Amino acid sequence: MGEPVAKIAAIIGGGVIGGGWAARFLLNGWDVRVFDPDPEAEAKLAPVLAQARRALPSLTDVALPDEGALSFYSDLSEAVAGADWIQESVPERLEIKHRTFAAVQAVCPEDAIIGSSTSGFRPSELQEGTKRPGQIMVCHPFNPVYLMPLVEVVPSPATDATLIQRAKATLSSLGMYPLHVRKEIDAHIADRFLEAVWREALWLVKDGVATTEEIDEAIRMGFGIRWAQMGLFDTYRTAGGEAGMRHFMAQFGPALKWPWTKLMDVPEFTDELVDLIAGQSDAQSGHMNISEMLAARDDNLVAMMRALKANDWGAGAVLNAHEVSLRAGSVLGASADDLEDVSVPILTVRRAVPLDWTDYNGHMNEARYLQAFGDATDRFMALIGCDAEYIAMGGSYFTAETHIRHVDEVHAGTVIEVHTQVLTGAGKKLHLFHEMYDGDRLLATGEHFLLHVSLETRRPSEPAPGIVAALERIAAAHARLDVPQGAGRAVGQRP
Repeated sequence: MGEPVAKIAAIIGGGVIGGGWAARFLLNGWDVRVFDPDPEAEAKLAPVLAQARRALPSLTDVALPDEGALSFYSDLSEAVAGADWIQESVPERLEIKHRTFAAVQAVCPEDAIIGSSTSGFRPSELQEGTKRPGQIMVCHPFNPVYLMPLVEVVPSPATDATLIQRAKATLSSLGMYPLHVRKEIDAHIADRFLEAVWREALWLVKDGVATTEEIDEAIRMGFGIRWAQMGLFDTYRTAGGEAGMRHFMAQFGPALKWPWTKLMDVPEFTDELVDLIAGQSDAQSGHMNISEMLAARDDNLVAMMRALKANDWGAGAVLNAHEVSLRAGSVLGASADDLEDVSVPILTVRRAVPLDWTDYNGHMNEARYLQAFGDATDRFMALIGCDAEYIAMGGSYFTAETHIRHVDEVHAGTVIEVHTQVLTGAGKKLHLFHEMYDGDRLLATGEHFLLHVSLETRRPSEPAPGIVAALERIAAAHARLDVPQGAGRAVGQRP
């Protein structure tokens, strides 16, 4: 088989949103071309890419693909020629967008997807007067684009149905969640909620009811946490108790007739109101510069989404699905029967060290070494057939002994690989030796001795014949390898 053909994304506009798109595509293995007439575009994109490289790999427990190639263009025609995906993120002025689409469609492939990052315009408005209306759709992301999974995919009746499905599949492959908005409407779905909250917040500040900090605390200490994992309607359904949504609506529905909000009105942006809000905002978070705030934002988003990931819930379920696709077709997703050559230690882990794995010294803490080697053992067990289905039937391996050597420092963002060698694989016994690398640099070793047990009796038992066969095949091949340095070494003994 030949080398896979690189996928090309052209990003039109390299600002905050365009830069986020560039990072999302680039870190998922696409070649990215950025068109932006600003001579400082490359310099302005650099910190966005640095933030993305720090945060995005922390979301998944399997490494992202190797980065694609990044290039910058001053000629739009050169940027979009041959592109598979073209993402427009120019200013929110319809005449600018129309000029951009005309220039893009004059040279781009007819089957390329053209997505617009617009937060307000309907796709039918974007398509007016264009050469191929069916090629254009709204693909509205949320900031930071490289972390937030939601993308509102909004077609018009003129949009090509085949391109819509391809766009959704592509966005899913980037670890995003394409929300297909079935009916055109100004500002789509999510921004309409944000606009309602924003209007009410402006009135609360203007009328002296609350400060910007008090409003933010009301959100992040209360319903913001609930919404992050349950949304609006599920939150209210649970508020109705066992009777559910019907009880909630019967109890609180009449409140909708009370004059609680000013959603149909908005305060005038006078100099006094702008100064009031800006002053309160600076007092609220002025102790941090913007770079520090962005780092804290990304750290918090990663931590929350990883928590949701552990429960396979909300944005976490999207991450888990993305990991399955990343493993597919690789050694990390194979079974022993899929491996033609088992004569060398087997790759069992390939992942970036996430932000929350580091300690006060700035390197990976001791517990995470154990987790990485534990993941390697779990992967090896699945490889030989001791997977979730087998365990559910009543058999598994229990770890009887663990030994870890810390050889070199590991920092957040490092892509680590664990290679596993079978020292003993016969009968009930499984003795594994793991080596953790950063490229050619040995970072640590982990040694695990396990016994196969019956989950019914909780005592050692013989594995199933299929596991025995797979394990013996690998063990026989690994018996011809040298005993790895450090195997069986006691504490305090050095090479």
